[in-house]
Amino acid sequence: MTEPIATEEITVEEDANGVPAMTTVERAQLLLDQDAAITARIQEGATLDEAVDPSNKEFGPQAHPEQVQMRVAKRAMMLKEGLNPYPVTLDVTGTIEAVRAKYDGTLEAGQETDDVVGVAGRVLFIRNAGGLCFVQLAAGDGTTIQAMLSKKQIGADSLKLFKQLVDLGDHLFVKGRVIASKTGELSIFADEWAIAAKALQPLPTLHKELNEDTRTRKPYIGMIADEKIRNMVRNRSKAVSSLRRTFDDHDFLEVETPMLQTVHGGAAARPFTTHMNAFDLDLYLRIAPELFLKRCLVGGIDRVFEINRDFRNEGVDGTHAPEFTMVEAYEAYGNYDTIAALVKELVQKTAKDVFGSTTVTLLDGTEYDLGGEWKTMSMYDSLSEALGQEIVPNGGPGHPGTSVEELGRIADKLGVERDDVENHGKLVEHLWEHFYEDKLYEPTFVRDFPVETSPLVKAHRSKPGVVEKWDLYVRGFELATGYSELNDPIVQRERFVAQAKDALAGDEEACDIDEDFLEALGVGMPPAGGMGMGIDRLLIALTGATIRETITFPLVKPLNG
Repeated sequence: MTEPIATEEITVEEDANGVPAMTTVERAQLLLDQDAAITARIQEGATLDEAVDPSNKEFGPQAHPEQVQMRVAKRAMMLKEGLNPYPVTLDVTGTIEAVRAKYDGTLEAGQETDDVVGVAGRVLFIRNAGGLCFVQLAAGDGTTIQAMLSKKQIGADSLKLFKQLVDLGDHLFVKGRVIASKTGELSIFADEWAIAAKALQPLPTLHKELNEDTRTRKPYIGMIADEKIRNMVRNRSKAVSSLRRTFDDHDFLEVETPMLQTVHGGAAARPFTTHMNAFDLDLYLRIAPELFLKRCLVGGIDRVFEINRDFRNEGVDGTHAPEFTMVEAYEAYGNYDTIAALVKELVQKTAKDVFGSTTVTLLDGTEYDLGGEWKTMSMYDSLSEALGQEIVPNGGPGHPGTSVEELGRIADKLGVERDDVENHGKLVEHLWEHFYEDKLYEPTFVRDFPVETSPLVKAHRSKPGVVEKWDLYVRGFELATGYSELNDPIVQRERFVAQAKDALAGDEEACDIDEDFLEALGVGMPPAGGMGMGIDRLLIALTGATIRETITFPLVKPLNG
């Protein structure tokens, strides 16, 4: 049987049971002292049972639980016997996956071969049957194979050590002939064995669903215990590889841009701040790479992309995380139409490369179709239709559009939440989201946004007050955005100034004025189309998972506060 996982919740200030508080360093020293005491007892000749203190009388309730103490004692016993619990190298000749691929279906029950292999894997199951032990070893991808250890083959002393020292969760090396057991199970009949890495912490009960806390705080446990978590890690890697291949097919060059920035920009978001001691300079963690990628266009790199980590100091929910991965790309002499076609190709090829089809099966068992042509809609036209009255863009003094006061009155009537710093564009977007945001299930490009909320986008070629921007919605959330990029430095400065005034009025998401970027635009940036897509969200779209489930190591609040 597998062992239940031991969990502890230790806080710096106080313990739930009123145990005196300990600092992190104090508890770490306590555990080291307990490890040393167990090791000393083993060296003095104590048995494994004699080496552990089930009641923790000596070290108290914040020390190792009994299961961990026993494993520490086994480690000490190995050292005493001259066995390395963490050897540098072993005679591994192949993988469990390769042995399975070569021999599955080729051997009859009881058939033996003279082929000798050396493999290693994590111990998931042990059954002791007197002079014969059966062990299930698992590779990292979950592929398993049985190892058989016989007293006749390896000797009584070796088998006794095996039974005494090996636990569930250990990494174990075995070397021997490939056979089929009497029941037909593909097996390795061991001539020798060795612990490749001694596990001091017990595994969870593998036949039970992991709780959410363990999944998020200890994702490495999830990778061992849950095939869905392992698959998510692999599918994410496949998705990123697919994106890179598609960009390469279109002659895009991948670059890296700064993560620490003196001016935050490229998106409307609240940034994280930090401080650089060497320059005595306050800096921002990147919220988007856009302004640096556009500098590449200025420099003559006409097709450029980056897969980048971004940081936004905002809320956390099923589609938002403070640290996330995004891909951005810019194409000289493109526009928001050509970049929309590229995004559609990126998403559809990723679905095919990862899952074999543009129709994917979500975690709840339903199917979602990303194939074919995708729907498009106009933000202003669709909002006017939902309200039953025309909403006109704010095109400046000659085309004033629907007033802020009128939009605010409509918002109040509908109970739509309003911002502290408002303008025509923000109200239009909030009203549109009220009617449509979580209702666009099939892939849909929502086009032509208000100019006030899109400071880096080129004005629409025929609609005053509107910019050439789209957002791509799938299954009720925004997956990607695309622009005809603004490349007029005078207009860009006007947009930055308007944003800066909003920031002074209290808008924490407004962009700052980036004079270096304006100077770069002054050198001349070609007309371009640009896009940004969250890779975490792409995995959400393809799998139906939450954003935490798509991120291998999501940020969680520490238990110790």
